[in-house]
Amino acid sequence: MHEVPHSPPEPVHPDNRVTWDPRRKPCIPTVTIDGATAHHSLCALLAHADELAALDCASPGENVAVIEHLLAICFASGTCPSSDEEWRDWIVGKRDLAPAAAWLADQPDDSWDLFHPTAPLVQNSELAADLRESGTGTAQLVIEHAGDYNQHFDHHHLELDNPLPAADAFRATLTQHVYGLYGRARMSGKRLGAKVTNLAAGRLTGRIRVVALGQTLGETLRLNLYPPDGPVDSLNTSWTTGTVERRKFEERAKPRVPRSPADLHSALGRSVLLRPARGPHGQITVDQVLIGAGEILELDVERHLQDAVFSKTTNGVRKPLWPSPSRALWQQAHALYSAVRDDRTGMYARLRSLRYERKGTGAPYQLWAVGLVANKTLPVAWTHGAYPYAPGMAAHLYRASRRGSDIAEYIASSLKNAAIVAAETAFPAMRAADEAGQVARLDARWSFWPAAEDPFHELLDEVIDRGPEDDDPVSEPLIEYAKGLRTTARTQMLQRLDALPPSDRNHRAQARAVRLFEDAMSGDRAPAELRGEIALD
Repeated sequence: MHEVPHSPPEPVHPDNRVTWDPRRKPCIPTVTIDGATAHHSLCALLAHADELAALDCASPGENVAVIEHLLAICFASGTCPSSDEEWRDWIVGKRDLAPAAAWLADQPDDSWDLFHPTAPLVQNSELAADLRESGTGTAQLVIEHAGDYNQHFDHHHLELDNPLPAADAFRATLTQHVYGLYGRARMSGKRLGAKVTNLAAGRLTGRIRVVALGQTLGETLRLNLYPPDGPVDSLNTSWTTGTVERRKFEERAKPRVPRSPADLHSALGRSVLLRPARGPHGQITVDQVLIGAGEILELDVERHLQDAVFSKTTNGVRKPLWPSPSRALWQQAHALYSAVRDDRTGMYARLRSLRYERKGTGAPYQLWAVGLVANKTLPVAWTHGAYPYAPGMAAHLYRASRRGSDIAEYIASSLKNAAIVAAETAFPAMRAADEAGQVARLDARWSFWPAAEDPFHELLDEVIDRGPEDDDPVSEPLIEYAKGLRTTARTQMLQRLDALPPSDRNHRAQARAVRLFEDAMSGDRAPAELRGEIALD
């Protein structure tokens, strides 16, 4: 987020009301087809979506939140396919999204005013009295800054006087609605009820959101639209407007079922209120915010989680793929390709139904997976990755990604075993309490995993480039991939072992570790590709 130059802002007096309308204000950063960066209003985004390559927001989660909002506008305007067959026609024919822009431009101005006194856009005006009493600096609004109110990212603190431009505050609010973490709100709840302080996890918190990416923003939106199953007029523009009966905060919330895709993608997962101010050059900023509990949705797997990829936990519970602090997202790419290969309905079945018209090298589509890694109420990092997809190649890409992940896992396990042997030999008298630290000194896994990611992506790109015409576009690239990872791992292991001071015992430790590693790479239990062979599965 960009900081506003340092003069203290002047709160806007009620008699001097400001308006700010994202439909007309350049508020969304984008990248054009030719690589230039620019900011566009919501109307301009939709009207010129096929001239833009992608969004360019401050974080992956913010990009997803803006895409969610654009999808909601498309659904609310009726700019969406009525069937899976029509969806395919939209993709092939590159259906213009300008009707959504025209619909949006015709909506009442009061419904799209970020600072409307009684119905502020995507906010809850019922927090007004509490905002005057308990409002904080804008760090509370930005997930990457707020932390868990005790620990703060980027040295931001909730009381820091750091006003946000209105555009940044708008995008951060959208991100809070879908990714806000559970916890306690910074307010008393005396006026609205105690439950307003109980923040529930946002709709996309705790799971991986998969967005199908096309060559343009327009194609991306079309790929992620789907036939609606409810009314098209249920867009959530403010807490106090519309036909949805909002929750109260005197008792525990009863989850409500979304009325339609427009309702789902614009749901107000937080009660947010922003206070406008004037910056030193007259620009409109936000200097105070307050966040309370929002809506809780009752989601149906088939209707409301079309992008979700399901996996099983260690105790056998089936749930949508989740962001992990210990397992890199690319190691789960095979789950995405499995969904495209096997799902009978929903987004992945529609992607599988497309025809592949090869035009040069590279994949026509990407499966972009995004998640927020958190430690309870503390956000840790965004995890994301884009994985190439071409229709007709899901089975090949599944095999390449699964084998590729298995090969990397096997090599990493061998590096760990080599480190254990080296530590036991070099430090035979070490105490049990010291063992983990001594092994960690010699364990090359921590440098191996980051180094393995780029080769994995190159493997998938090579499979795509060989194309569906190739009877087996996977086996040879897998063997080259395995060879490269083995070389990288061996080099990194030797670098770790070289840290041992010269001595007979340490030389034995190095030799034993190297021998164990090499035996593991060529043994019968190793993946076939590490032996230069083609796997039979």
